[in-house]
Amino acid sequence: MSGFKESVKATTAPSGRGPYPQALRVGPLVFVSGQGPLDPVENRPKGGSFEEQVQLTIRNVKAILAAAGLSLADVVKVTVYLSDLARVPEFNALYTKHMPEPWPARTLVQAGLRNIDVELDVIAADRRHPLFNVA
Repeated sequence: MSGFKESVKATTAPSGRGPYPQALRVGPLVFVSGQGPLDPVENRPKGGSFEEQVQLTIRNVKAILAAAGLSLADVVKVTVYLSDLARVPEFNALYTKHMPEPWPARTLVQAGLRNIDVELDVIAADRRHPLFNVA
């Protein structure tokens, strides 16, 4: 650990394509860097249908959260980047199959993504942290 923040590393998720960690733990919070439909082994965008891209992206997020000892149930904030806002209904149908209720706060924007149709970044809270165990 380096000071008050610690990198989270998942061997079953893409390592990223720049100078940033897969996630960063700061106290009870875990900030997952933007994840897209990248193959965890090749660390390159994996084509496929929109549904396949969304599912791989969520799988990558889940792998990083698991490396931090967390799950999608611990997510409190999601930012969704879509290449086309016309896909929002399709995204929502897939999202609700994976994300447990109560759903986290969410922002959804259209973005100029390169070679992918979706990207997610999330913030999760570790409910086991002493900060959350105050009577």
